[in-house]
Amino acid sequence: MQGFNFQEFLLQFVEFSKNHNFLIIAWVVLFVMTIYFFYKDGTRKFKVIENNDAIRLMNNNDAVLFDLRPLEEFRRGHIIGSVNVLPQEIKENNLTNLDKYKTIPVTIVDQLGMGGINVTKSAETLIKLGFKDVYVLKEGISGWNAANLPLVKK
Repeated sequence: MQGFNFQEFLLQFVEFSKNHNFLIIAWVVLFVMTIYFFYKDGTRKFKVIENNDAIRLMNNNDAVLFDLRPLEEFRRGHIIGSVNVLPQEIKENNLTNLDKYKTIPVTIVDQLGMGGINVTKSAETLIKLGFKDVYVLKEGISGWNAANLPLVKK
């Protein structure tokens, strides 16, 4: 059995790179993006949680849920005890009625969870505004529904 020849591999790689520029650039971009997202996930100050973790926080720690969906969607079905808060209210720091929740766990929920645009920005803003324990429901109301968990309808 022949050993690994690094020089031969390097020559083959250089030849491959010359003939497949676009593929090499795509792989480099993919690699850099992967590193970036791993870094971003590891340094965020909020936690992403599953449905059972949200239930445990509500039952054991009196956590409150901030539902970021529009009022019409909220009325069609929301998690019991949720407070309807629009992302714009968080962005503009229009939260005077929510200051009482700064010292208890807050879980942010929208339609898609981490797939949505508003949850990450809202979670980061709440932390900057002094909320201590901020969580994001991973799959949002869609995941809650898929798990056949109850919703309150108004």
